Amino acid sequence: MLPQSKSFRVGIGIALILLIIYLASLVSFIFEPISILVQTLFAPIAIAGVFYYLLRPFVNLLSKKIPRALSILITFLALIGLVTGGVLMVGPEIQKQTSSFIDEVPTYIDQGQEMILQLQENEYVQQFQESGENSFQDIVNEVTGNLQNYLTSIGSNLFKVLGAVASVVIVLVIFPFVLFYLLKEGDKAPAFLLKFVPAKQQQEGRRILSDMDTALSSYLQGQILVSLCVGILCLIFYFSIGLEYALVLAIVAMLTNVIPFIGPWIGTFPAVVVALFQSPILALVVIIGVLVIQQIESNLISPQIMGRQLNIHPVTIIFILLVASRFAGLVGLLLAVPSYAVGKVIVSHTYRLIKLKMAKPVD
Repeated sequence: MLPQSKSFRVGIGIALILLIIYLASLVSFIFEPISILVQTLFAPIAIAGVFYYLLRPFVNLLSKKIPRALSILITFLALIGLVTGGVLMVGPEIQKQTSSFIDEVPTYIDQGQEMILQLQENEYVQQFQESGENSFQDIVNEVTGNLQNYLTSIGSNLFKVLGAVASVVIVLVIFPFVLFYLLKEGDKAPAFLLKFVPAKQQQEGRRILSDMDTALSSYLQGQILVSLCVGILCLIFYFSIGLEYALVLAIVAMLTNVIPFIGPWIGTFPAVVVALFQSPILALVVIIGVLVIQQIESNLISPQIMGRQLNIHPVTIIFILLVASRFAGLVGLLLAVPSYAVGKVIVSHTYRLIKLKMAKPVD
């Protein structure tokens, strides 16, 4: 007779899971279509989920007076109007700055080579050149050659570019339909999930789902608001110091700021490079100014918005990001804070649920 201890049952369960994983790996071709389907639908569903939390308050407000489908349609039209107005206002300037930057790329490459050659004349660099196996000029030629090969390969990879464009088009086509049904039927999801919860625990389960929904909504809205503030501060700063392509660089800083801690530095790098070609002193000014903006964001804006929205201490957010980056890299940085917020809600309410279930009835 087999042992009936808890540790034995746990061991059997782990062995069965590993066996299932091994058998699934032998017939991986069966799961390949499912993988392709998930990869195709992930982007439009994820983007629709973000817009769902952003637009839901407006739809809920309008649906109190008019049918929900009509309120969604009005919200869509308002969003399209705002996007169109924004494109008409700043689109020409963005196109002008982008075209100018592309035209100046060869000039920047030549200036970069000239700066490196001037650096070669430095006595410390010459000492390094004499002591090393490869000359400094060889290093310059290698870097330049790699850059030219990369620029040349862009044309040869035309099919990959067309494939990426096609993927974007697919996302843009599917995204509105997914968003419409999320806004129209999304409120029915908790009722569907509660069918799997015992009747006596449905009230607590409903509270858990509500708090999870609030945590995700607060995080997304807070993160977008923080990024918008950073983008505005960068735009004002770049214009005030006369940095070229200020609008495009500020938009890059705003978009990359969505990635906690790492994103701001990714968005700063293009601004520093552009400033360096204008003047080394200007590049130093950009670095100092961005450091000041990041201090304002990390000590004033982000703790007030993100910390209050998720009820998480700023120091806790920093520790979470450090651990997540160590284990999961860039993906961990993106998912750490919202995952912690939802997990905190689940753990705290599950603990309350267990205590409620184990409590003795009062006579």
